[in-house]
Amino acid sequence: MPHITIHAFPFTRKFLGFLEQNKVTAIETEGKDFSTDEHEAITTFAAGEDKKGKIIDCTQKGYKLGEKVIRFAKVVVGE
Repeated sequence: MPHITIHAFPFTRKFLGFLEQNKVTAIETEGKDFSTDEHEAITTFAAGEDKKGKIIDCTQKGYKLGEKVIRFAKVVVGE
């Protein structure tokens, strides 16, 4: 059976286009500093001094509508 991507379905393409037109964007997490304005820490992880306060992993993407957070990104933070 061939691999089916999410973009193969017309409804999905329309929906993603709608989100893009209405300024819904994903919150960036990879390698970023933890910010309570955009992120929700679900746990901490001993990762050394260079990773202290940085996002180690993202368990659930977060989204913004323009500048307003509509779902916080759930992340693991280094301590």
